[in-house]
Amino acid sequence: MTKTIKLTAAQALVKYITAQRTESGEPFIAGCWAIFGHGNVAGLGEALYHVQDDLPTYRGHNEQTMAHAAIAYSKQLGRKRAMMVTSSIGPGATNMVTAAALAHVNRLPVLIVPGDVFATRGPDPVLQQIEDISDGTITANDAFKPVSRYFDRITRPEHLLTALPRAFRVMTDPAECGPVTLAFCQDVQSQAYDYPEHFFAPKVWTARRIRPDLDELAAMADALKSAKRPVIVAGGGVHYSGATEALRAFAEAHNVPVTETQAGKSALPWDHPLNLGPVGVTGGAPANTVCAEADLVLGVGTRFQDFTTGSWGLFSNPVRKIACLNVAPYDAAKHGAIPLVADAKVGLHELSEALGRHKCSAGVEGLKSDWFDNVDPLTDAPSDGNALPTDMQVVGAVQRASTEDTVVMCAAGTMPGELHKLWKSSRPMSYHMEYGFSCMGYEIAGALGIKMAQPERDVICFTGDGTYMMANSEMATAAMMGVSFTVVITDNRGFGCINRLQMGTGGAEFNNLLDHSVHSQPSQIDFAAHAASMGAKSLKVSSIAELESALSERASVKGPYVIVIDTDPYPSTPHGGTWWEVAVPEVSERQSVNEKRAAYEQALKERTLR
Repeated sequence: MTKTIKLTAAQALVKYITAQRTESGEPFIAGCWAIFGHGNVAGLGEALYHVQDDLPTYRGHNEQTMAHAAIAYSKQLGRKRAMMVTSSIGPGATNMVTAAALAHVNRLPVLIVPGDVFATRGPDPVLQQIEDISDGTITANDAFKPVSRYFDRITRPEHLLTALPRAFRVMTDPAECGPVTLAFCQDVQSQAYDYPEHFFAPKVWTARRIRPDLDELAAMADALKSAKRPVIVAGGGVHYSGATEALRAFAEAHNVPVTETQAGKSALPWDHPLNLGPVGVTGGAPANTVCAEADLVLGVGTRFQDFTTGSWGLFSNPVRKIACLNVAPYDAAKHGAIPLVADAKVGLHELSEALGRHKCSAGVEGLKSDWFDNVDPLTDAPSDGNALPTDMQVVGAVQRASTEDTVVMCAAGTMPGELHKLWKSSRPMSYHMEYGFSCMGYEIAGALGIKMAQPERDVICFTGDGTYMMANSEMATAAMMGVSFTVVITDNRGFGCINRLQMGTGGAEFNNLLDHSVHSQPSQIDFAAHAASMGAKSLKVSSIAELESALSERASVKGPYVIVIDTDPYPSTPHGGTWWEVAVPEVSERQSVNEKRAAYEQALKERTLR
């Protein structure tokens, strides 16, 4: 006879979670971020209280940003562990939809457990309930469906018996990995059920390493042998597979140059002879030159997002072919690519064996030295002490202050482009960029998650004034938890990168920089004082020299350390880059817009012909 244990559904959920392990024996769910409300405090709140030693609960200040912290934690650990996030029904839940989308785009695991309506519908409509007059089953949590890899609504306690194994299978599956949402009806959380004891037996989840299909492997090898100018585009999958060494060995064995996406950056050391650096819209001349001439573009663990491909205008060789080694069939077959569905580490190893002693002609001599001759001076400290520093100079100051243990991170705005081009990563996972969703507000919460994942690392977060204003509340969380990281706030008084894009498409400066917005009073935000009010140690510096001096003090600071510096919103790295499709108005009273429209139409024609 099956032994059972009587538990509430919430107790069963947390008991099951604490029994799930990684291959190294650690809990797969490292902790739970929670903001309680009437939809989860009585059920999940009570259950979490009793398992604090096995499943610590962290209190955030905003549901979206605490989910960002959880996602960054998993990203920095290469998806080997994850976190749970819970909120009440209503706005607490919908606040997390943005974070779920971020995790979905970036293929990152997070367990989202929002409260939901009463399954009995007794108090219907309950406080914060969304009512659909044509569908009685709709709740606010249905917003999670398009941004979840797996979605389930727990309307009976026994639903957990099927929902939880499915949830963990998705979060630990390399091909399907992403956010899981379990919408947990608030009355069901507190209902008891006789669960079988074996359901809570410890379980180890292993990351499946998919081996290549032999026919696909042969086709990929033949394509590489036939190629005269192949190039590799390394994406985030290289990191998640632990394939950085396999990538290096493959590139060296077959003399194939490597380029790096935002997610793939740091796959090879920046000074490796075959690492041509960043590719695409935010890429450098070495990578983009070789990609434009390549007759075979081999993506490894990349989604081929438009910033990587220059909206599919970068790979301009008329005879070029796309090939893709990816654990996800959906990604491997994009744009008619020659697919090799496999784990990156295993796939590169077996592809190398299939190639034997075959070597390609890389033809990259001089490209890197010319690139650094152009861009290194941009990161030097300014000779004019009275001029506003540029973002490139700020990057240079942080680079000079960095160590082998530094992880530099960012998400949106100006800095992703500058960092992708200019930052020199010396080891894997030293560059943490959320650029799949490019979500403003990820930065501070993300820095918190990175430091929680790897306390030994020196975490430096770049954020602009615009992003800081969107989401800064987890600064207070970090201060209360005593989690140490550095935040460099570059204050250019607005949305500088979008202002440049507006100008670049012929538009007038409008509604991006604060000086070009309709306000009765000029902005005079003291970001250093604001950060200090939340518990951070902070200061404002007025020069690159002062920034470098401030950075030298960061090791002695306990908790978040914020350095604010005013920067010039207009300059950006003039070298590198490629076309990116941004639709320009077909009709305008501005001649500059009409000129940009003509250039846009010509670019479309050139892309169509390829």
